[in-house]
Formats: sequence, structure tokens, C-alpha cells
Amino acid sequence: MTDKLTPPSAPKHPITRSFHGRDFVDDYEWLRDKESPETLAYLEAENEYTKQRTAHLDGLTEQIYTEIKSRVKETDMSVPVRQGDWWYYGRTEEGKNYGISCRIPVAEGGDPWLPPTLPADGSGLPGEQILLDLNELAEGHDFFAVGASSISTSGRFLAFSTDTAGDERFDLQIKNLETGELLPDTIPGIFYGATWAGEDYLFYIRVDEAWRPHQIWRHKIGTPASEDVLVYEEPDAKFGVGIAADRSESYLLILSSSSLTTEYRVLPLNNPEGTFEVLWPRESGVEYHVDYAAVAGEEYWVVTHNAGGVNSGVGVTRISNLAPLRELNELIPHNDEVRIEGVDTYRDFAFVAYRRGGIGRLAVADLRSGFGEFRELDFDEELYTASLGGNPEWDTPVVCVVYTSFTQPAQVLNYRVDSGEFTLLKEQEVRGGYNPADYVATRMWATAADGTRVPMSVVRRADLDMTRPNPTLLYGYGSYEASTDPGFSVARLSLLDRGMVWVCAHVRGGGEMGRLWYDNGKMLAKKNTFTDFVACADSLFDAGVTDPSMLVAEGGSAGGLLMGAVANLAPEKFAGIQAIVPFVDPLTSILKPELPLTVGEWEEWGDPYHDPKVYDYMAGYAPYENVEAKDYPNILAVTSINDTRVLYVEPAKWIAKLRATATGGEFLLKTEMAAGHGGVSGRYAKWKQTAFEYAWTLHTAGAVR
Repeated sequence: MTDKLTPPSAPKHPITRSFHGRDFVDDYEWLRDKESPETLAYLEAENEYTKQRTAHLDGLTEQIYTEIKSRVKETDMSVPVRQGDWWYYGRTEEGKNYGISCRIPVAEGGDPWLPPTLPADGSGLPGEQILLDLNELAEGHDFFAVGASSISTSGRFLAFSTDTAGDERFDLQIKNLETGELLPDTIPGIFYGATWAGEDYLFYIRVDEAWRPHQIWRHKIGTPASEDVLVYEEPDAKFGVGIAADRSESYLLILSSSSLTTEYRVLPLNNPEGTFEVLWPRESGVEYHVDYAAVAGEEYWVVTHNAGGVNSGVGVTRISNLAPLRELNELIPHNDEVRIEGVDTYRDFAFVAYRRGGIGRLAVADLRSGFGEFRELDFDEELYTASLGGNPEWDTPVVCVVYTSFTQPAQVLNYRVDSGEFTLLKEQEVRGGYNPADYVATRMWATAADGTRVPMSVVRRADLDMTRPNPTLLYGYGSYEASTDPGFSVARLSLLDRGMVWVCAHVRGGGEMGRLWYDNGKMLAKKNTFTDFVACADSLFDAGVTDPSMLVAEGGSAGGLLMGAVANLAPEKFAGIQAIVPFVDPLTSILKPELPLTVGEWEEWGDPYHDPKVYDYMAGYAPYENVEAKDYPNILAVTSINDTRVLYVEPAKWIAKLRATATGGEFLLKTEMAAGHGGVSGRYAKWKQTAFEYAWTLHTAGAVR
């Protein structure tokens, strides 16, 4: 038994990385070769060791899995969404991993904009047509994911794509929904998405060797893929491309974007073989996004842009007489306190999504006789998330709004714009009984080293004794201007009900407090993300919420970089750190332009390949490179061998170096051998994985023994 519990020791095969006259000896870079028997043997040995070391958690893992499963309504369906003459919805069935896509025709008589009443048992609607049963498509595959599911305007054709490896390369097929037959058209190895232009043409995206979406292609239905036409190729390696149609289906839009800059090309949708034309040529650091509007007999572009201020404003210009970007008629001026996140236009009104005081908000304006004033939608809670749901119809008088909070299960609401009336269509059911009053969510503020106030969201049971420290999970991300907004989690109840406090640190690098919040946590200000997180931990200690022996940190992907950095920066403040698909060897990766996403990442982290100053700055915080001979908290790293975003080699190298260097701490690596960046596929496998991670967290924080 003792031999089985001996941790794997990765052999050292040192190579030297040399840049800008700086040398770094890397003992474990050999793990990058995932075809190597030595690499695979090492990963399997780590998996076996983790299995052995966590065997005592098997019972708890099973308990949490059972709790999650028991709280979820397994046979359920989504609120139908109208598109054309059909109501579309998805449903799930107990015992099945994947969803089923369905539709029913819009019935004559009654309110054509009120979705059909949902059956209480979630069993689907009478007379439904099954479009795709993902369980059938997934049969025989260890991994399964859908990359596109797009219906032609007439409702005749469905374009869908699937990935059975986890590498985010999809094979596209087209189904005739009138006959149920698959067309002979097949397009292998494409990127996410598919956009129809009528029912004769389909546009899709391909990626280059670095997994950058760089090409837009046009396919004519009924012809072989070998005859498809390359419509646009993006030459700048920092930019990726996407394509979509506006809601009115007046235009096709190609978006070229980097982290800092955007550029649109447009083409009337009724002329799919025509030439796309640039709206405003790209200008470094200027982002703009366009929505089509028809107001008082004129066609307009409604433009969200940052040419007048970092938090963006909204302007308009006639399509027939395009004004310069800085000379648009102003609808919403730039405001240092309000971050504009986007506009959604419909025939009779427009919505704007924005962020104020760390909370995302919605406002609506009437467009029937001109551009009206925006009025904010009101909600009762302090911490909440309200967002527009799927609303594909241009001429709808109602929209679907999704509302949730840390304590409120997700609600789907019908919002009638002319009256301001909300109608509840569906609330997420929590089986076994759930009372929101049993839980509370509050806002705390930490003070960073430079005096900046950093918000935290704190969620706990209402009856938890807060006169003493409690086991706590501190979550963080802090990159790409991504915001971690209030949302309900069934799985999180298994932590809260065992006496844990769940805290989200809204650190700089995220987008919660506006664009400057992001700008002050990226590139040569990236270390603010890490010190903000440590300040949040200190604030929890000072307030008596928890203490270092009870605090576990968690983050994934770029949040995994945060985990690795704080492990080096302040290991004494954490009992454990959980890093999911962690970006812990950033300098090695960012120095390899041939790797997926790397060149585009230079606008997020800086360009260490060409700039010694950036190299030195990143070298100062890169988790892998800064592992030291000191005591660390216990660390669990979880990764996937087919991840194309954060390669498995990063956590593998990190754990190997920690184990060889640290003077204290237990280091575990769990590699999914048939999965990608999102981990395992199938809801039951995902619940099982979550249960394992939560069991480790609960035990490490001392919530269970």
C-alpha cells in the first residue's frame, strides 16, 4: 500500500529557453509531447496517484453527486422561442446525458407571441418534431459536443456540427427538416457556428494551424465542399473572424477582432455572392459594434464604440450616408461610471446592456417614431443578473428576459415592451424543496495595496454562525474583461449546506467595474489581479469570516494563472488551491507564436517575444517559473488532454516542479484523457466531476473530516 501512495516523480530532461539574453532551464518541457509513451505513462501515473490519495473522499463525492442529481429536474424543457412559424425548444430526459432539440408550429388563434404552456412533467409538447437527439449522435463516443445548430429562415434546413474528440474541430452536416433526411453536404474540421443566407447559402469559419479563426467560407447547398468559396481571410495574426446576420436579416456581417480593435464588413443578405464592404477601417485600440435599425422610414447603423471614451457610448448614422465614427449622432454619451456592453435592436425598440456599480443592467427605448430615451428595467435585489434571452424575431412586441441571483433560481420572464409588464414563464425547479430565505448574498469590499476598493460577493446560509471563522471557498478569474455575475448554482448548495461560505473576488482584469477595471489588470498591470485576490483573502480574515486554515482558493483557465500566482505570492493564506485547466506556464506559451491563440494573446498579456520589458514582467509572476523551495498549500490541478486553449502540459509541468521543489504541501494532478477545455462531456459526468472537486474543497477547508 505504501508503494501505491508514493507520488510519481517526473524525470528531468532539461532544455534551455533563451530570449533577450535571458536563459531559463526547463526540466519538464518534454511533457509537451502527448504522443510520447513516457508522457502518457506519467499522466496515467498521476491519475492513479490522485485516485489513491482521494479514495477517502469517494463516499463524500458520491453523496454530493447524489445531492446534485436529486435537486435537478432531469426530465425538463426550455421555454419555447419563436422563430418564423415555429416554436423551438430543447428538453432533457432522465437518465440521458444530452439534450433533445424540438419544435412545434405556431398555433392559429390566441396570442402568437405567448409561448405554449410547459407541461409540468417536462415531457415535451404534443405534436413536437424532434430535430436532433444528441444522445443518439453521441452514442459510442467518450466525448461529444455541438458547435453549431442553425435553422434556415424558412425553417426547412438545420445546419449542425459536432466534435467527438474535445479539440473543438467540428464536422458540419445539413438536415432537411421536412423529410428528416441528411443532405449529402458535409464540411469537416470547421470552427464554431454556421450562418444561413436564405436557404441556398451557408457561411462558416475555418481555423489556421494556431487555431485562430481566420477564414470565412461560403457553401452552396447541394454542391461538394470542394467547391466552397473563400469569402474573406484575415491576414493579421492578432485578429480572429466571425460572421452573423442581423436580426432583421437585412445584412451579413463579418467581424474581425483582436483584444483591442474591431472592424466590420457588411453585405446585403439577399446578395450572398456579392462583395463585403468595410464600414470603418480598423484603428488600433478602437472597438465598435453595429446593429441594424429601421426608424421613421430610414435605415441606420446603431454603433456601440469606444472612440469617445473607454467605457463606450452609442451613436447612430444613416446607412446611406455613413458618418465618421467620431461624428455619429449621439444616443448615449460616454460615462466614466457606466460601461456600455452592447445594443440589441428590434423593429419597434432597442435594448442596451450596461454595467453600473458592478451590476449588469438593461434599458429599453422606443423606435417607432424616432430614437427614444432609454429607460432602465427595475429589479428588487441588490446583487442580480438580468439579461436578454433568445429573441430571434425582428418584429416581436415582447422579449424574453432571464433573471437570476445567487439565491434566486433562474427565471424566464416575458417582458411586454409597450406596457412594461413582466410575466413569469418558467422558474428553475430545485427538487427536494428550496427556500431562498435560507440563504443570503451580500457585498463586501477589500482594500488593495494601492488603495483600490475591490468588490466581493459573499454567499452563505442565513443561519450560519458568523461570530466565528467558517470554512470558505474564494473564487477568482480576473482576465479578458470577463465578469463573474450573480447566478444560481444547484451544485453550490452542497457547499453552503455543509457550512461553507462561498465568495467571489471581483478582481481587476475582469469587467465588473468597467473598462478601466480591465485595463488596470492586464499587460504590465497584471500583478494587480493577484494582489487584489490576496487583499480579498486578508479582508475575509480581518472581518472574521474565515482564517487561513479554512480558506480554499479556486480558479480556472486564466483564473488558474491567478491560482498559481497567489500560490507563490501568499501560500500561507490558503489551506488549499484548486486550479482547473490552469494557465500556469504563460511565458513558455506566449513565446510560441505557433501555439493556439498565442499571437492574439499579446494584447492581453503583452508581447514577451519582442519586448524584453514584457518578458521580465511576465517572468516575475509566471507560476511555473517561480516555484520555490517553501511550504505550499495543498493543490489540486484538473486538466484535459485535448484542451486546445490551455494545453495539459502546463499543469503537468507545474505539478511536477512543485513536487520536486516545495518543502511542504500535497500536489495532485487529474487529467481527463478524453476531453477538452470544458472538461468531460455529458451532464452526469460533469456532475460527478463537480462532486469530486467539491469533496476535495470541503475536506481541505475542514468543513468535513
